[in-house]
Amino acid sequence: MGTQGTGRKRSTKKERATAEDEALNLIAREAEARLAAKRAARAEAREIRMKELERQQKEEDSEKYSRSSRIQTLTDDDDRVSVGSRGSFRSELDSVGAFGGGSSSSQKKSKKKKKHKHKDRDRNGFEDDYSVVSGRSSRISDESRGSRSSRMDLTAEEREFLEKGCRAPSSLTATTLTSLGGTSSRRGSGETALTVDADSSIREIKEIHELKDQIQDVETKYMQNLKEVKDSLVEVEEKYRKAMVSNAQLDNEKSNLMYEVDTLKDNLMELEELLSESRRQYEDKAKDYEREKHTHGVLQFHFNEMKESLKQSEELLNKHGIVLGPDLSINGDAGETEGDESADAAPRPALDSQGRSVEGNSILEIRLRKLVDEREKMIEQVKKLKAQLEQKTQKNSTDLSPDGEIVENGNDPNIMELQRDSSRQINDLKFKLVKAEQDVTALEQNVTRLEGHVTRYKSLAENAEKVEDELKAEKRKLQRELRSALDKIEELESSNSHLNKRLEKMKSSRGLAPTP
Repeated sequence: MGTQGTGRKRSTKKERATAEDEALNLIAREAEARLAAKRAARAEAREIRMKELERQQKEEDSEKYSRSSRIQTLTDDDDRVSVGSRGSFRSELDSVGAFGGGSSSSQKKSKKKKKHKHKDRDRNGFEDDYSVVSGRSSRISDESRGSRSSRMDLTAEEREFLEKGCRAPSSLTATTLTSLGGTSSRRGSGETALTVDADSSIREIKEIHELKDQIQDVETKYMQNLKEVKDSLVEVEEKYRKAMVSNAQLDNEKSNLMYEVDTLKDNLMELEELLSESRRQYEDKAKDYEREKHTHGVLQFHFNEMKESLKQSEELLNKHGIVLGPDLSINGDAGETEGDESADAAPRPALDSQGRSVEGNSILEIRLRKLVDEREKMIEQVKKLKAQLEQKTQKNSTDLSPDGEIVENGNDPNIMELQRDSSRQINDLKFKLVKAEQDVTALEQNVTRLEGHVTRYKSLAENAEKVEDELKAEKRKLQRELRSALDKIEELESSNSHLNKRLEKMKSSRGLAPTP
């Protein structure tokens, strides 16, 4: 009996030792798995930090497109790390609870928490999908809230698991010590290793939570910086828009002022042309006035000379008692005038020939000079005839007829001949004077005709100048239209270049946008 009892006791001790060894080996494997998970979490944290730094350096457009995917991957990694750590702890506690008698309750609680976690994940996923449809900004905020809530749930669950894990090893050690009745060195070292592994796992979880808090702080700082950058970008865009509006207004004012300057220049050119034209017309009028004044002075001088000569001839005729009329009579004798008409019929062709010879001259001055010379000659002849007449009258007064009768005045043939000669010469002079007056009137008519030609030519010149002014105005108008067309072409070219630059910028931004 004693041998059998001792044999049975040894077999139970061996079985218990093998179970404890298996539990310790399982705990060791789980600790190694936790260490590997810790290393992986650290590597992932480093990668996350590097990604955050790279993402801060990228442009805003690429950040808008890649922000949602990166935050989603970040939350998935955190959930995976937390799930892995919880799974390791749950497996440890389940294995430990198998020996301590509390495995069923822990498994039920872990299943409930897993279901609750899956529900939270589904809810977070639904919210993420809804936030993608609603907008990028709301998606980021929803994901951050979902990640924070999941982290809070995970931290609470992990604390519960840690407390249970701490309680489970203590109960395990107590039960194993009481059941065995005495602990060996190997069993004590296993319990100490279990407590050390639990402490190290707690420290690892704390470090993971610290890393998560740091990542969350980085995310909050990044979101704040992104919001500030967005606000500054909106302000800069508003300032740029205002600057563009003010620039467009200034361009419009500049174009209006340039158009006003062009119109004022055109008006100034027109006024200068009118001033030069008026000066030229004034000079022409002044020259015409001087010319007319000179011709008027010359004609006035000739008129005065002719008037003086006519006056002198009339005085001479009145002095000698000769009266000119339609019928020439001396001292009222009509019979003598009839005889004189037959005597004067012969010299008239000579007078006509002399008048025709005088009419041959076309220049008035030459004719006037000739008339003056002839007048002087006639005056000399009249003087000579007067002297001869006086001599004959004196001689006739002394001479008496043989019958003692005085010869009647005017019956002497010599006196009658002298009277006829003097009357003929006077008629010639009067005829020449009339011819001279006719020449003067003809010359005046020629002057008026030439003045009419001059006025006609002036009117033609004025019409030509008006046509020239109209052509100049049309030319200025065309130049203004050309300048305005060139300005419009420049504006269109500048707007085209600006639009091309904007198009290239949009193409470049679209090309950079799909790149992560």
